[in-house]
This record gives sequence, C-alpha cells and structure tokens, in this order.
Amino acid sequence: MQLAEVIGHATSTVKHASLHGWRMLIVQPLDARQQPDGVPIIALDALGSGRGDRVVISSDGKAAREMTGAENSPARWTIMGLADDSFANKTGTERSR
Repeated sequence: MQLAEVIGHATSTVKHASLHGWRMLIVQPLDARQQPDGVPIIALDALGSGRGDRVVISSDGKAAREMTGAENSPARWTIMGLADDSFANKTGTERSR
C-alpha cells in the first residue's frame, strides 16, 4: 500500500467489461515526504474520492479482481482508503478541494 493524491479522473469509451460502472481516477503516488514518486497511475475507486484527496492505494491485483467480480479483469490498482485531515496537517500539507 502507498499514499497517493488524486489528480484527475479517466474516461474510457472502450474498456474491459469488468470495468463498466467503476470510477477510474488518476492518482500520483507519493513518497514518505509526500513528494511525487514515479508516474501517475489509474486506480479503481469505490469510495467517492475527489481531486486533491490523499488516498491509500494498493497494487494487489487479486483484490482488484475481487472488487470487480471478474477473474479476468485487467484492473490492478485500487483505492483502499482515504487519508484523514489530521494526517495531512501533520505532514505540513493542505488539502485542496
């Protein structure tokens, strides 16, 4: 699991059947200092996360397949939780909405 920031959303007109109805968000993984760590990725969201939210992401493909209910789903990254405001305040960053 890794901390990330939601920076946008993805829209797809053609996608795997297991991804229909799922929100796909673009998230920027963050390092321990909350600086960008690598390239942005697309993650499935069932929590209603929004742009600027700090989230916990997981690359557990099995969990993604269980979420979508399809063993052949290409999904890998999922949003597993939302980081609360107290966490953001302790690290010296502010959430923007």
